[in-house]
Amino acid sequence: MATDYDSPRTPDYDSPRTPDDELTENSLEELQTRRRSEAPTGAVEVDEADLAESLELPGADLSGEVLTVRMLPRQADEFTCTCCFLVHHRSQLASSPGGTLVCRDCAV
Repeated sequence: MATDYDSPRTPDYDSPRTPDDELTENSLEELQTRRRSEAPTGAVEVDEADLAESLELPGADLSGEVLTVRMLPRQADEFTCTCCFLVHHRSQLASSPGGTLVCRDCAV
């Protein structure tokens, strides 16, 4: 027999009722009465000017921004991959017969 799982469920009156069923029904009724009795709260006021200042659009003019990046020279235990030109640790070095330094990601 096909079962429509989207249809609302009705209680099965043939099965014995448990105390948990009564608790669930009481809790639902209590929640519904609380929801009706509570007054709706006011919405939070948002200043449009503050919102526009905090919004960064893609392609925005960042020419006035100064980035500070500390550059370190390549360390003794690092190598530069000849395929992707990224600096990797020696543990990422793939074995290459030609003597070229290739990382494991590029060797795959």
